[in-house]
Amino acid sequence: MATQLAALRQQRTKVAEQVEVLVAAHPLSTVLTTMPGVGVRTAARLLTEVVGKDFPTAGHLASYAGLAPVTRRSGSSIRGEHPPRGGNKILKRAMFLSAFAALRDPVSRAYSDRKIAQGKRHNEALIALARRRTDVLYAMLRDGKTYVQPPAVAA
Repeated sequence: MATQLAALRQQRTKVAEQVEVLVAAHPLSTVLTTMPGVGVRTAARLLTEVVGKDFPTAGHLASYAGLAPVTRRSGSSIRGEHPPRGGNKILKRAMFLSAFAALRDPVSRAYSDRKIAQGKRHNEALIALARRRTDVLYAMLRDGKTYVQPPAVAA
């Protein structure tokens, strides 16, 4: 059993190396990996889930990812905005985890702290950050330009 486990780990390492080579060969890989919190694995996930699909706006991409808030309505009753249950779960997870990894970036951390100060919980602030990063991702993919660090906002 130990030899099988070692063989599986070697196979996993080889597959990871192949994925890195394939991602590096894609023309948009350098664009994606410039964004804080996006590494090779996340770039591979984004390339497989987003590239090749046509989204008219960043809001459509966020809705596809399941990151755009949904208003619950029933007749004349309107119950505020909630996170959607639908959307592309793989893309939503990738954006959520990249937002979590981006908390090391001072601009992303400041945005998250601002959302927490507004009364959101940690996960809600991360979803808001992921939604904001979806807008940036859309612009980067649309224009083919690398990530540019926005200027720091004074508190």
